[in-house]
Amino acid sequence: MRLFLREQRPLILIYALQLVLTSVVYWLDGYRNLANSLYAALLSGCLLLAYLVYRYITNRTFYRRLEEPSTSLQDFTDVKPGSPLSEGLHHLLKAQYRYYLSEIHEQQSKVEAHLHFINQWVHQMKTPVSVIHLMVQNEDDPRSVAIEDEIDRLRKGLEMVLYTARLDTFEHDFYVETLDLEKLVRSVTSSQKRLFIRRKVFPQIEIEGDLSIASDEKWLSFVLVQIVTNAVKYTVKENAKVQFHGYVRDKDTVLEIADEGIGIPESDLPRVFDPYFTGENGRRFQESTGMGMYLVKQICGKLGHRVELESKIGKGTTVRIVWS
Repeated sequence: MRLFLREQRPLILIYALQLVLTSVVYWLDGYRNLANSLYAALLSGCLLLAYLVYRYITNRTFYRRLEEPSTSLQDFTDVKPGSPLSEGLHHLLKAQYRYYLSEIHEQQSKVEAHLHFINQWVHQMKTPVSVIHLMVQNEDDPRSVAIEDEIDRLRKGLEMVLYTARLDTFEHDFYVETLDLEKLVRSVTSSQKRLFIRRKVFPQIEIEGDLSIASDEKWLSFVLVQIVTNAVKYTVKENAKVQFHGYVRDKDTVLEIADEGIGIPESDLPRVFDPYFTGENGRRFQESTGMGMYLVKQICGKLGHRVELESKIGKGTTVRIVWS
């Protein structure tokens, strides 16, 4: 209603000025019958009021849609045009909406084609990486060991690219099942044994009781690999430990991964889960991409798990995954 009155304000003002001007002209011409003048003004006002009521009723949905915020792009299709202006605007919005949909579909097709290319490229790159690994896995000389280390780093980089590309289509690529927490942790630590050996860091697993969780094994394993990689990467002293502690806390199942690394500066903690944020430690360790913890947060959120992080400089970092 307010928008309608604001739009009709100039018309009402012009009408009032015209009524006053007409009355003044008749007054100057010698017409002095005030009762007839007021009666004519009343009739004219009633006609104006009837016109305004008719105009509002016929355009009521149009004005309401303009005043209320839209919750969907299709909201304007409920509007019933009641005047040439509203009808023209309605047709314009429909044309713009069709154009917008065509642009969105075109961009979606491009994104899907790009993701398909990324997936294919990653899978193709895995083949030569596996071949190189087979060529050097039985060699013990320093050169072969260095090659295997680089292969491991390359494999993790490819996995990160693949999982990042699949994140937007997560709903089509996950399967929730009941998992044994200790078995899962031991599987992940076993897959990362070269990393532990190379950095002379040792995993220590302590799972209280037979804890089971509901999650997707593939995605959760990737999450744990990212946490373990960071824990080992930022542990500079030898013979340090990465502790895996599973327990129940207030009906929640918790997996706590604590390292003895350099810790995260307090100023960087609020941005640890931001994409591409490497912080102060990232400038000291050039291998940092800033995507590991971002993916951990995103994937756990999609799986319905909570992520908690605590860290102190010089004492290490603790990451907790919580299943409610």
